[in-house]
Amino acid sequence: MNSDVTTTAVPTASSRKLGRADANTLMLSALGGALEYYDFVIFVFFTKTLGQLFFPKDMPTWLAQLQVYGIFAAGYMIRPLGGIIMAHYGDRSGRKGMFTLSVFMMAVPTLCVAFLPVYAQIGALAPILLLFLRIVQGVAIGGEVPGAWTFVAEHAPVGRVGFACASLSSGLTSGILLGSLMAAWINRHFPAAEVLDYAWRIPFLVGGIFGFFAVFLRRWLRETPVFTAMRESKQLVQELPLKRVLQHHLPGVLLSMLVTWMLTGAIVVVILMTPTLVQANFHIEASRAFVGSSLAALALTFAALGGGILVDAIGRGRALLIGSVGLFLSIYALYVDLHNGGENFLLLYSVAGAFTGVAGIIPAVMVAAFPPAVRFSGLSFSYNVAYAIFGGLTPPFIAYMAARLGGMAPGYYVMFTSVIGVLVSLYLIMTKRTFHER
Repeated sequence: MNSDVTTTAVPTASSRKLGRADANTLMLSALGGALEYYDFVIFVFFTKTLGQLFFPKDMPTWLAQLQVYGIFAAGYMIRPLGGIIMAHYGDRSGRKGMFTLSVFMMAVPTLCVAFLPVYAQIGALAPILLLFLRIVQGVAIGGEVPGAWTFVAEHAPVGRVGFACASLSSGLTSGILLGSLMAAWINRHFPAAEVLDYAWRIPFLVGGIFGFFAVFLRRWLRETPVFTAMRESKQLVQELPLKRVLQHHLPGVLLSMLVTWMLTGAIVVVILMTPTLVQANFHIEASRAFVGSSLAALALTFAALGGGILVDAIGRGRALLIGSVGLFLSIYALYVDLHNGGENFLLLYSVAGAFTGVAGIIPAVMVAAFPPAVRFSGLSFSYNVAYAIFGGLTPPFIAYMAARLGGMAPGYYVMFTSVIGVLVSLYLIMTKRTFHER
């Protein structure tokens, strides 16, 4: 599987410790990522509300929710297009410019959602406009996540790439925490009628403002030393970067797509969908569901950092194995408890959130799968296509299966993706595959 992986001779940093400049880069990148990811995920925390507002009142609740999940999925389905375009220029012109553009493209539609008229005001045009804005968000996030992982990995010293990627992932997941806390606050402080009337707009208004603040923060970042070295030594790829990826790096593409599948199960189902699913399928009250999701997202934020430290300490394969097995066991315990009444819901949801910290391990696996000259394009293509397929189809698929096969269906799905993670980790361990360190 490694016969067609070539190493580009690019100067890399020694195995020095993280310095103040590195810390500032990681902090600014993570904070900007948190604000952007908040903008992207706040949508899913208000699925039930948006279903009531943007579709006819006589539509069955389950069908309206399914259609909102479909609009949510559209943001994932369009991600490959945004990722391919941004990655092309990221590999040819520089990482920093695309890193800033993506957050701007997220802020604008989020702010627009806050002022959208609803179905009662403009009819069928309301969900169409919501869908359009979600598509623009999808284009933005398609370039943001792989670009951010590439950016921080190429700033980090050798031997610290796991922590660098995990710090960015921790920042992204803290955006989920912000979204969860916002949803919990809205549901706790506003009656249901006021949420439907105007309060649902508050999270999107705040998100739009956050997004423009993130644009300002990224002005202070500098180009990665790896890209700068390639540009100065004229090693930038001259052909279409994606073409080279598909011709010479298919093993890296396959591996990255498999671990992304697991990532979608962890993030989309465990963190984003479970607060809504437990209300519908296990009759957990909304306030308790969102408190649980906040605890899980908080645990995820810290555990993602731990995952990156584990990568640097014991290697990608062993770290991924620990995270995959932990996710399998914790999600099984959570959904069994919910099936039996949910007495330990908050505790077990927090534990499952912690093992979702495998999200801090997976980026280090993907970043190392491609050489620097085509890293952005390879990672972006693999990650976004897999996320479009698995992340995009998972919400409507889970909603459909849970309605027909019972509330345990989401748990079984995450357990299946965890098995995929175990198999990939065993491959990495048995073949001692390390790919490209920088």
